[in-house]
Amino acid sequence: MPKTKQQKEKVVAELTTGIKESKAVVFANIQGLTVQETEELRGRCREQGIACVAAKKTLVRKALSDAGMDIDTKVFDGGIAVFVGNTDEVAPAQVVANFAKDHKITTIFGGVLEGEFIDSAKVTALSKLPSKQQLLGQLVGTLNAPVSGFVNVLAGNIRGLVTVLNGIKDAKA
Repeated sequence: MPKTKQQKEKVVAELTTGIKESKAVVFANIQGLTVQETEELRGRCREQGIACVAAKKTLVRKALSDAGMDIDTKVFDGGIAVFVGNTDEVAPAQVVANFAKDHKITTIFGGVLEGEFIDSAKVTALSKLPSKQQLLGQLVGTLNAPVSGFVNVLAGNIRGLVTVLNGIKDAKA
């Protein structure tokens, strides 16, 4: 059943605000996926806090122009699914790229990062970067390494003293 004009305007408004407020956006074709596969993809998106909206090219083009971006959606083959990430720049690209590995039907068209259009190769490269949480974990580990090394050095001296005292005790016994 075709959408009414109000439904289309609502979709365009949601996409426009999502694109304006997003840190990253990915455009992909998910036509041909089964309902179960589509729900699996949407579930992965929900876990990462990513909005997933499937819309016609004309609605996406209107939303992009309302958001102040000049991206021609006519070059995209098939329908468009828009993945909008508000918390992490890498998350939308990772979710779509990981899903595309398992499902060959999925095609990445490109995306928007920091207000600029990026092609599918850059989206794929972006998906290979570690997420914000992984980077923060690596930073904490790097900052903690010298402290834990210092503690191990100090504990080594105490262990050495205990070993010597045990040796003296065994020698006297």
